[in-house]
Amino acid sequence: MGPELRHLRYLLAVADHGNFTRAAEELHISQPTLSQQIKQLERILGTQLLDRTGRTVRLTDAGQAYAHHARGALRDLAAGERAVHDVQDLSRGQLRLAVTPTFTAYLVGPLTAELHTRHPGITLTVRETSQDRIEAGLLTDEFDLGIAFQGPHLPGVTATALFTEALTLVTGTHHPAAGQAGPLPVRDLADRQLALLSGDFATRGHIDDYLALHRVSPRIAVEANSVQALTEVVQRTPLATVLPDAVTHDHPHLTPVPLDPALPTRTVTLLRRTDAYRSAATHAFTDLVHDLVRTRGYPPASST
Repeated sequence: MGPELRHLRYLLAVADHGNFTRAAEELHISQPTLSQQIKQLERILGTQLLDRTGRTVRLTDAGQAYAHHARGALRDLAAGERAVHDVQDLSRGQLRLAVTPTFTAYLVGPLTAELHTRHPGITLTVRETSQDRIEAGLLTDEFDLGIAFQGPHLPGVTATALFTEALTLVTGTHHPAAGQAGPLPVRDLADRQLALLSGDFATRGHIDDYLALHRVSPRIAVEANSVQALTEVVQRTPLATVLPDAVTHDHPHLTPVPLDPALPTRTVTLLRRTDAYRSAATHAFTDLVHDLVRTRGYPPASST
């Protein structure tokens, strides 16, 4: 049997008072019980901790060394208890969020701003990665939450629908298609040059599937691994791209051009490990995400 917390508190009370009687009164236990517990601690450690021969009870050399570490241990435990309470009232905390890349272009910024406004003590760590990596990271406790798209998902990952993401053709405001009346037939893309996300993006696969379905093969003049790069290219060249509507809405120099037929929509989901402990920060961020989706007017997730 090893020392228990009560042993540490009892020893330090006697050391502080230099007297068993006063220490027992402070601890609200009997003096014989206190004396017995101290002797038990000495037996466990195999050494004498208190010098009882004088009028005042004092720590031995071994007792002084042990008491020093006992005080540090009790301080650390008290700090741990305060930290738990701090986390629960959100004055402190940490949240590890992973997102697929397109969300850094329009969702991460507003989410971070709102989190900092509501709970400035929470530290947010954001990782941009693929959906497969997000789900694997959730299962290994690398991430607390993820934002990606509707499944199929790995076993053990729970997905909550957030909103529907629509994609459309996007040009700069100077582009001839920007003033077009009505949707652009998808077959007309065969004569266009596009700038698209690179193949490691799930969004690119979504676009390629749409083009293949309609047997259209536009020339891909530029491939980029960031949405920001695409917006810069499109604003300054005759090229068009395909982006989520929410990105276009945040850029006054971009113009959406509806396609006929429209690209299929996707359901954006909040991901978490099914059996993971949900901290106060996780609960707060989940509420915040749903509030932000409503406030910004994103299309609700499909019920199907």
